[in-house]
Amino acid sequence: MQVIDGNAIAEAIIKELTKEVSAFTERKPVVAFIRVGEDPASVSYVRKKQKTAERIGIESRLHLFPEDVSERELFNQIDTLNSDSTVNGILIQAPLPRHLNETATFNRVHPEKDVDGFNTLNIGKLCQEDASGFVACTPAGIVELIKRSQIETEGRHVVVLGRSQIVGKPAALLMMRKGLPGNATVTVCHSRTKDLPSITRQADVLIAAIGRPNFVTGDMVKEGVAVIDVGINRLEDRSKKSGYRLVGDVEFITVAPKADYLTPVPGGVGPMTVAMLMQNTVRAFHLAQNK
Repeated sequence: MQVIDGNAIAEAIIKELTKEVSAFTERKPVVAFIRVGEDPASVSYVRKKQKTAERIGIESRLHLFPEDVSERELFNQIDTLNSDSTVNGILIQAPLPRHLNETATFNRVHPEKDVDGFNTLNIGKLCQEDASGFVACTPAGIVELIKRSQIETEGRHVVVLGRSQIVGKPAALLMMRKGLPGNATVTVCHSRTKDLPSITRQADVLIAAIGRPNFVTGDMVKEGVAVIDVGINRLEDRSKKSGYRLVGDVEFITVAPKADYLTPVPGGVGPMTVAMLMQNTVRAFHLAQNK
C-alpha cells in the first residue's frame, strides 16, 4: 500500500512555481486575502497561505474585517480589489459569519481574479470543460494527487462521498471530464444515499469529503481501492499540546490494509489546497499580463 505524501507533492509544485515566478522581471503576482473575524482556524489558514506565497515570491495583501462587518462594506472592498490592476487574485477566507451570504460574496469577485474557483462563472466553465476558468483549489489538488501518483481513472468507477459546492460537486465533474485524470464513471453519494456501503465497496477510487471523522471503515471498501481522504476533523485529545488531534473522514487503520493508495490526515490533501491556490494565482497573473 502506498501512502500518498501530499506534503512532498505540494512541495514539488511550490518549487516549480518559485522557479517560474523568479523569472518574472518587471512585476510579481499579487494575491489579496480577505478575512472576517478572528476564528482561530481561519487565522491559521490565512497565515499559512501568506507564508507559502512569500516563499514563492508572490506578494500577499491581507484585509481584515470585524465579525459584524456589513455586506456593503465587504462588497466595497471586493469591488476595490476587482478594479485594482496590481491585484491578480482575491481569496475570501471561509466560513463567513452567518449574516453574510457566501454565494453572493464569492460571486462579487471578478471571475478572472477568482483564484478560489467559487464564482458561478468559473463553476459553469468547469461544467463545460472550458479550461480557461479556475477550478476550486481542493478538487484541483485531488486531481493533481491522482495524476502525480499515477492512479488510473479512465473507465474506472470513482465514488465521491459528499456533494458540497467546494469539494464534492467539482471533484465529480473533474473525474467525469474528457481527459486524464478523468474519463471515469462517477457516483456521488451523500447523507440521503441508501445502503451507502454497497456503493462505496464498488469504488476503484473513493474520494471521501463528508466531514465526519473516521466515517469510512475497512468494511466499506474493496481490495485494491485508491482512497483520497479530504476530511479534516478535530477530535479532543488531552495528550496533545493543542488539546486535539486531526483525523480524516477515513478510518486509516482499518482501510489501509485493503487500499493500494491512501492519503493521510494530516499531510494528504490539505497541503495541496494551498499549493493549487498559488498555482491559480500565477495563472491569474499570466492572464492579466496577456490582456
